[in-house]
Amino acid sequence: MIIYNNKGNPYGLKVEICVRLAGSNIVIKEITSADLNKYSFPHFPLLELNNGNYIFSTDAIIKYLLPNEEPIELRDQWLEWSSTRLAPAIISKNMIGHPKQAQAEAVLNHLILQLDLQLTDRNTLFLTGSKPTSADFSIWSFLAQDKTTLKLPRVHEWFNRVASEPCIMALNLNLKQMKIDVSAVSKANKFGGIPHIRVEVPIIENECRGLDDSPSHISETITEAELAFAKNSFIFIESATVAEPKTVLPKPNQRNILVTSALPYVNNVPHLGNIIGCVLSADIFARYSRLAGYTTLYIGGTDEYGTATETKALAENLTPQQICDKYFDIHNNIYRWFGIGFDYFGRTSAAEHKTIVQQFFKELHGTGYLKQESVDQLLCQKCDRYLADRFVEGTCPHPGCSYEDARGDQCDGCGKLINAVELIRPRCKICNAAPIIRASKQFFLDLPKIEDTLTEYVDSVSSSWTYNARVITKAWLKEGLKPRCITRDLKWGVPVPLEGYENKVFYVWFDAVLGYISITSRYTKEWKQWWQPKNENIKIDLFQFMAKDNVPFHSVVMPSMLLAMKNRFTKVTHIMATEYLNYEDGKFSKSRGIGVFGNDAQDTGIPADVWRYYLAAARPEAQDSSFSWNDLIARNNSELLNNLGNFINRALVFCEKNFNSTISAIQLSDVECNLLALINREIKGYIFCMEKGKLRDGIRHTMSISRNGNQYLQSQQPWVLLKGSEEEKKRAATIISFSCNIACILASLLSPFMPETSRRICSQLNIQRIPVDVDKPALQQHLKAGHKIGKPVPLFEKIEQSRLEELKRRYGGSQEESQHTSEKNANIQTIEDMKKLVAVQGSKLRELKASKAEKNVVQEEVKILLDLKEKLENLRKKSNIQIQ
Repeated sequence: MIIYNNKGNPYGLKVEICVRLAGSNIVIKEITSADLNKYSFPHFPLLELNNGNYIFSTDAIIKYLLPNEEPIELRDQWLEWSSTRLAPAIISKNMIGHPKQAQAEAVLNHLILQLDLQLTDRNTLFLTGSKPTSADFSIWSFLAQDKTTLKLPRVHEWFNRVASEPCIMALNLNLKQMKIDVSAVSKANKFGGIPHIRVEVPIIENECRGLDDSPSHISETITEAELAFAKNSFIFIESATVAEPKTVLPKPNQRNILVTSALPYVNNVPHLGNIIGCVLSADIFARYSRLAGYTTLYIGGTDEYGTATETKALAENLTPQQICDKYFDIHNNIYRWFGIGFDYFGRTSAAEHKTIVQQFFKELHGTGYLKQESVDQLLCQKCDRYLADRFVEGTCPHPGCSYEDARGDQCDGCGKLINAVELIRPRCKICNAAPIIRASKQFFLDLPKIEDTLTEYVDSVSSSWTYNARVITKAWLKEGLKPRCITRDLKWGVPVPLEGYENKVFYVWFDAVLGYISITSRYTKEWKQWWQPKNENIKIDLFQFMAKDNVPFHSVVMPSMLLAMKNRFTKVTHIMATEYLNYEDGKFSKSRGIGVFGNDAQDTGIPADVWRYYLAAARPEAQDSSFSWNDLIARNNSELLNNLGNFINRALVFCEKNFNSTISAIQLSDVECNLLALINREIKGYIFCMEKGKLRDGIRHTMSISRNGNQYLQSQQPWVLLKGSEEEKKRAATIISFSCNIACILASLLSPFMPETSRRICSQLNIQRIPVDVDKPALQQHLKAGHKIGKPVPLFEKIEQSRLEELKRRYGGSQEESQHTSEKNANIQTIEDMKKLVAVQGSKLRELKASKAEKNVVQEEVKILLDLKEKLENLRKKSNIQIQ
């Protein structure tokens, strides 16, 4: 392999460094200015592979050389930032006479500030962690050629740390003499050079936070264009009240957004991870979409069919329908308390769902996308039913185990997976009778038949999916799709509408994804306008929110079903998948009393909006995150109480007490204009992030506005000015009235995250909710002179440390309880009772393994299970019962 590079090109420098980092045996060939015209290559550097092919993109070269760097996503985000944000600014700044040279310098200052903030915020040695990656070397390669970028101490420390890495030291660079050769850069690029790339104040699309420093620190980054835009935008415009329609239907030539959240099973109470993973994230986005003026419909509901429901019904001695009714109400009440604003919250046991699912089956069957195959299953003749894995037990077939109470899918004795028909002496869990093996015909969705069409569709839309959704989907497609069974021999489910299949129902994954359509059909008879629009001017953006374990059903299964239908259906355009939210240092576990579940959140007495804010701020967007009581309390007391609440309450109380609750005329000074420009940046960043479903970054931009507001009040000190001359009193009036206007935009931007808090702020300001203008991200004057505000009331309350310790104890579970249970078990004398305890403990262990609990937690439960088994064996020996 050969790297072709031209001297003085910073793009080439970063590639050379990464060649040494990778330890690759690659020849580096330097191209002189005289040689440039000899090559027909688009630009330098480039990599020539051994097979004669070329890689032109420097970032692609780096990823080819270093495929296993971690964390990959964060590294890739920084590489993109370096190439698309930093490089244009730093090169344009160094091009004498470039028309955007002054603007590029301002942008560069802004970028370096954000780099400094990120290094401070992450508190790591390098950009992605404790070790340098190609992201560090890429950015370093540009900063090394312009030393004026090293003014901030954190950036300067990081720069020197990277410079001391062996792969850079080996180059023997003379840092004092290094300088960008603009000629080399521009002549090498056959597409017109770097200047054609837009230079503007950027929004970093990753973990970088918004501006968080004092306005004076970043005032030098504000351009004249920003100031002019800020001044011209700060005018009073009467907001028109738009009546919300009773039934939301899409409109031609407008943006129509259909939002769904993964349908939760109704066999348990949802915990905080479930809530932020789907329904709350979807609600925040749907509220933002309405705020932005988009026609928005948010559909949700419960997934009520399948083996899990039947199992829960048996455990609680209820019918499946009674279980569904019980847990539907539990879910519904929890979501209502959290302020989840579904347009309709339905359920898959509704009659409309049966109709939709059966119609889909008939059409798929008629178009040849279904196939029949024979499957061996266990049949209990006494119960007259085929046994799902959870309804059969027997002796483990694996050599050396012979555990007697193995389930149809896994053995708790050895931990190995089992095919139910392989069990030795299987028995029905319901009646204890011995089942027989009988072949059963089932229907399969022929995914291989639709695979090419699906791949083409995924390639066309997946750029707007979250990173994990793209990775999971591509892994499925790379492995090759296989037919998937869509029917089961169960009692509880949507019946298969075909002669000879009267005793079969549809497998839950097949019918559940059609729940979005059936629930919409229950919401309105005009449901086809959302799912089968005939008007060519009606376009639907479908945003589906879920945790990553649900991705394949929404990125592969559901699109395949819709693509196979004759009629055109709305298909997902945006899959917004989260990672997992853990609880403190482990997993949520209802059985072990660990973690906060939906009903628990209500019992804490902490307002729903505080929970919403915290979960949005801790949302596991790019990687798993953890719920922490310390973090929750700290965010409430610091970010909500001392930052947001403090700013709004100070401004409104000062207006009430000193200006008779009346807004004064505002005379803008340079201070207000600079602050307007900074706030407009945050509004722009907020819109940018929310449009992409980056909710966590959206709330950060909002809180940055209130931080700037607090700093503004503190620096201007209106309480001091009020005691001075008439001019100083007028100045104080401007400061307070300007602050009240900032409170207006905060109420608006907060409304998707904290709807009740937003309503309270609006009530105190005596205004209606203000929409967001996505085409003009700017703070307008929402309160004109003479406007009367309402009664200010504190928005948040402090949570004391004593309350924190109490909550930790209540929801942290306890080893003492496990020990108490173990001691209690020692007193069990009957074999049957001990067998039941072994089974219960085995179920608990399976749940822990399925949830990928911490290793030490699993080991503790394994010890308890082994102890119970030993006691069971001793009891059997005492009773002269030999273990087979």
